[in-house]
Amino acid sequence: MLMSSRDRSGGGEARLHYGPNGFRVLRAGTHVFCAVSGQAIPLEELRYWSVHHQEAYASAEMATKRMAGE
Repeated sequence: MLMSSRDRSGGGEARLHYGPNGFRVLRAGTHVFCAVSGQAIPLEELRYWSVHHQEAYASAEMATKRMAGE
């Protein structure tokens, strides 16, 4: 999902609803946190998330690690 600078102006942590093909912004912000590492992920770089767990991951490796620990 592309966001304009107006959408990002909320600063801080965004709140998202993760879907199978993208995410919907529930609260504007510039980043979310990886559920495994705690690393801040800028929304422009967010590529990995779980629809089931409704959480974001910083990398494919982090997503795999989380899914293996279910």
